[in-house]
Amino acid sequence: MEKIAVIGGGSWATAIVKILSENKSQVHWWMRNKNDVQHLVNYKHNPRYLSGVQFDLNYVKPNADIQAVVAAADWVVLAVPAAFVQEAISDLPEDALKGKVIVSAIKGMIPEQNILITDYVEQRFNVPNTHQLVIAGPCHAEEVALEKQSYLTIGSHDISTAERFCELLRNRYVKANPLDDLDGIEYCAVMKNIIALACGIARGLNYGDNFQAVLVSNAMFEIERFLDEIMPMHRALSGSAYLGDLLVTSYSQFSRNRTFGNMIGHGYSVKSAQVEMNMVAEGYYAVKSIYELNKTLKVDMPITNAVYLILYEKISPGVEFEILKEKLK
Repeated sequence: MEKIAVIGGGSWATAIVKILSENKSQVHWWMRNKNDVQHLVNYKHNPRYLSGVQFDLNYVKPNADIQAVVAAADWVVLAVPAAFVQEAISDLPEDALKGKVIVSAIKGMIPEQNILITDYVEQRFNVPNTHQLVIAGPCHAEEVALEKQSYLTIGSHDISTAERFCELLRNRYVKANPLDDLDGIEYCAVMKNIIALACGIARGLNYGDNFQAVLVSNAMFEIERFLDEIMPMHRALSGSAYLGDLLVTSYSQFSRNRTFGNMIGHGYSVKSAQVEMNMVAEGYYAVKSIYELNKTLKVDMPITNAVYLILYEKISPGVEFEILKEKLK
């Protein structure tokens, strides 16, 4: 029986625990809130997210002690929002992840430092990137809970390790495949959330489907330009780990980034939108990181720039999108 730690108590963490535990892996599940842990023990479901999913406690071991959870596992899945990952794992000693495979299910960057999660783990815990994986692909937690057909891509510099983790995920409604583009997948997962924010803002401003299609197609070129500059290699960006993830995040009713952007387009302030959603939109933090990185790279990124100016410089969404629409082709 594989022993896997899952760090995080949100919807995506819950979905991952469902997949892994139903495949008979032993999942040591860390949740910060002790009351939520006790609720899981008593009632066998997460009281806050995807509460319809029932867990078999023969395979799921909830625990609020992160050191104990990590120590019990060979694989460690990080599934907390990027803005809070440093705080979540701050109690872990430097050698806590030694010899383990770290799997990032986080589609964001470390704020202020503007680095990928895998880079942070390497710097903080001395885990080489050959012992790290990234989960990507068009796969909303809500659809996993409903057991809708879903596809995941596991990015890695070590395909054999990625394939081993794929085997732990595959079931009748989840297909998983390895891909040797750890960094490109991770950056693309960050950027697609920014594009989803833009799509939400456009919808809130009452732009139609025609405009959104042009927005997304232009976004693919923007992502390609950025990846070619920061992490050049040949990539088939039409694959599900890239384009597929972008499309589902930009158009799905379950996309929290699209929802957040929609609220901004309708006139909400950032703070009021965050309070009403009560969930983290990774794109809000990601756009600042990418914008800061691009000050040096100087890649042509009109969509990213527009979202940054709206969210951080408080430029009117209507005014900024009037400028943006003239830059799209």
